[in-house]
Amino acid sequence: MTTSEMMTLAIDCGGLSLKASVLDGAGTLHSQPIKIPTPYPLSPKRLIEAFDELAASLPAFDRLTIGMPGMIRHGVVVHTPHYINTKGPLTKVDPELLELWRGFDMQSAVSKYFNKPALVMNDAEVHAAGLISGSGLEVVITLGTGLGFCMFDGGKLAPHFELSHAPVRRSTSYDTWIGEHERRRLGDMFWSRRIQSMVDDLRPVFWWDRLYIGGGNSRRIRPEILKTLGDDVVIVSNTAGILGGVRAWEIK
Repeated sequence: MTTSEMMTLAIDCGGLSLKASVLDGAGTLHSQPIKIPTPYPLSPKRLIEAFDELAASLPAFDRLTIGMPGMIRHGVVVHTPHYINTKGPLTKVDPELLELWRGFDMQSAVSKYFNKPALVMNDAEVHAAGLISGSGLEVVITLGTGLGFCMFDGGKLAPHFELSHAPVRRSTSYDTWIGEHERRRLGDMFWSRRIQSMVDDLRPVFWWDRLYIGGGNSRRIRPEILKTLGDDVVIVSNTAGILGGVRAWEIK
């Protein structure tokens, strides 16, 4: 079977939900994306079982692409947020879960469980795979439970770093400052102004050719703020987290 003939199960793992669909080699969806709540407490074994639950409701597939939050290196979890917490985002860290996740080879475990090739990457990187043009310095930010980030130079994926943990306004991290919890507390207008401030702060750091802003909360940026972000900023659909599942194999 050629790569173009392979069907890919793409799963986008968030702090609050898991979304999945099956795509052909051209990136065409063969089912509408389905979603289930992220189950907590969440061990690696429980997450893989949730993947199986999603797969049972979708067409047959030949390989899997998993996008997970956190620092993922060569399919191994160096650190992941949310899943180490007892009840999900912003709850107490469970020391046992922290130990289970640290250094867990998710890519090998998924491949062994399904007996199929698997690719496990940071969720923003998979998201970006469905977006980038492959020209110039392209930065992708995803807005959801927290902040996702990745960067490409001429279509080549740069080493991952967790911008979400960088301090902002001296008292918190970007993950908290623009995350879902703060959006709900502030309301969309005041939260959108924070997005504007973040873009203004980061532009002289990266001097990107294009900044893509995606993730489930990108659609919540107020229209009056969108007009101020600049011509080098593009707001993209959250479906890229699924659509990137095929192209991610080309940039891995």
